[in-house]
Amino acid sequence: MIRAKLTRHATRFDSLEQEVFLNLWRTYDRLRIQEDELFGRFVLTPQQYNVLRLLKAAHPEALPTLTLAERLVSRAPDITRMLDKLEERGLVIRERLTDNRRVVRIGITKSGVALLEEIALPLQECHARQLGHMSAADLKQLCALMRVARDPHEEEESSWL
Repeated sequence: MIRAKLTRHATRFDSLEQEVFLNLWRTYDRLRIQEDELFGRFVLTPQQYNVLRLLKAAHPEALPTLTLAERLVSRAPDITRMLDKLEERGLVIRERLTDNRRVVRIGITKSGVALLEEIALPLQECHARQLGHMSAADLKQLCALMRVARDPHEEEESSWL
C-alpha cells in the first residue's frame, strides 16, 4: 500500500524541480486566499498594500516611481495605473521635480498611513493563520531556502538580496 502510494506520487511530476515549483505555487495559492479576503475588506490589492508599505517605510521621503517599482515583491507591469488608483483614493501623492519633470516621486499621505495602521492588526492575525503553525526555526529555514532558490534569478541591484 505504501509502495503504491509512493509510486503514484513519484509519477505525478516530471522532476523533483517541477514538484518543488508546483508546491511553491500551490502554497502561494492557499496562503493568498486569506490575504485576498483581508485586503478585499479594505478595497486594496496585495500589490497596492505593498506600495503603501514601502512608501511608509520611506516616509517622510518620497520615492521615485522606478525605485518604488524595483522594490515591489512582484513586478507591476502597470505601476502608473496602480498609483492612479491609490492617488484617486487620497492614499498617495505624486510630486514632479522642477529640475527634471520626467521624474515623478511618490509619497504616502496621512490617509495612507492611517489605512496601514488600520490594517496592521488584521494583517498580523492573517499571517498567524497562514504560518503560525510553523516554529520560528522552521520559518527561518524556509526563508533561507527560498533565498537560495531565488538568488540566481534576482537582479544584482535587487533590494531582495
